[in-house]
Amino acid sequence: MNHIKKKKVMVVFGTRPEAIKMVPVVMELARHSDLIDARTCVTGQHRHMLDSVLETFNITPDFDLDIMQQSQDLYDITINILAKMKVVLKEFRPDLILVHGDTTTAFVVSLAAFYEKIQIGHVEAGLRTFNIHSPWPEEFNRQVVDKIADLCFVPTEKSKANLLEEKMPKSKIFITGNTVIDTLLLALDKIEKDSSLKLSLEKILAESGYDISKGRQFILVTGHRRESFGDGFLNICDALKNIATRFPDVDIVYPVHLNPNVQEPVYSRLGGIDNVYLTKPLDYLPFIYLMKHCYLVLTDSGGIQEEAPSLGKPVLVMRDTTERPEAVDAGTVILVGTSAEKIFHETEWLILDSERYAAMSMLHNPYGDGNASARIIDAILEKTAVVN
Repeated sequence: MNHIKKKKVMVVFGTRPEAIKMVPVVMELARHSDLIDARTCVTGQHRHMLDSVLETFNITPDFDLDIMQQSQDLYDITINILAKMKVVLKEFRPDLILVHGDTTTAFVVSLAAFYEKIQIGHVEAGLRTFNIHSPWPEEFNRQVVDKIADLCFVPTEKSKANLLEEKMPKSKIFITGNTVIDTLLLALDKIEKDSSLKLSLEKILAESGYDISKGRQFILVTGHRRESFGDGFLNICDALKNIATRFPDVDIVYPVHLNPNVQEPVYSRLGGIDNVYLTKPLDYLPFIYLMKHCYLVLTDSGGIQEEAPSLGKPVLVMRDTTERPEAVDAGTVILVGTSAEKIFHETEWLILDSERYAAMSMLHNPYGDGNASARIIDAILEKTAVVN
């Protein structure tokens, strides 16, 4: 009598953004335990920020490479992940490894899987800037993972078209939406249903450096990209200083990344300004709560470009290129680069022009409906089912 053999699937991620976007995939795999033998592995490319996401969603990894070390560089990350993944793959020989996005973790784990002739599923495939140096090294990472992936889960028609242009077989590509929307909706539901959690989040924000309960209008800022280190961050800080001066009744809230290349220019140029609040990095739920209540977002983050439109928040992207042109085309984000003048003028315009602000905030989010993870697992079951 024929029976379905369980597929062995391993989900691997290592940074906070990956964790946020892979949490719903891990949860969806658990719902199919009758068909899939799933394991979760983390590399620890980020440590505390990764662990906080796992704790928020009650996920305990089966394997932890724990590679993070003081002052690690791309050489360290690459060498350590590759060596330790070899051991893990010998212990649990999966049929399929799922990686996410454009991190060094995704690239190196895919390389390890390729060496072991294990199938690779790439979540958030097909995004492109077509400039190998921007974002760096992320654009390279994503392109390489797509090149060797067996299954590519793309968020949009545009990302599918990118892969087809690169001669990828159509049979490998699945449009799913972006899993970040799945996680965002999970988080919002968690916050909405628990009034004590709301109070806890407000307390966490106050202790971190910003009292949201005072009800002032505020702009949320994030920035961490390597390609902006140096003059780019100095320009961003100058723009924020000018915005704070021009609009003293508007607060600027900036959870500052721990990288010294970010900390040094931010604190030297923005410290001591009355309506600029430089907070410590925030865990996922406090950050989502902050984003839900902000007026607009200035960021160089990819995930926030996808999340904020679902909350009706206009986004100014402080990068010269974006691998998410759908949001630009939809009008939910504006690409402003690291020009102090452009950042200032676009922010000023959105503060002063209520009609323009309202038009941006009501536009459709092109990145999905919250069911991306279910579509990914359905595709895995369809494409990898083995009958014995």
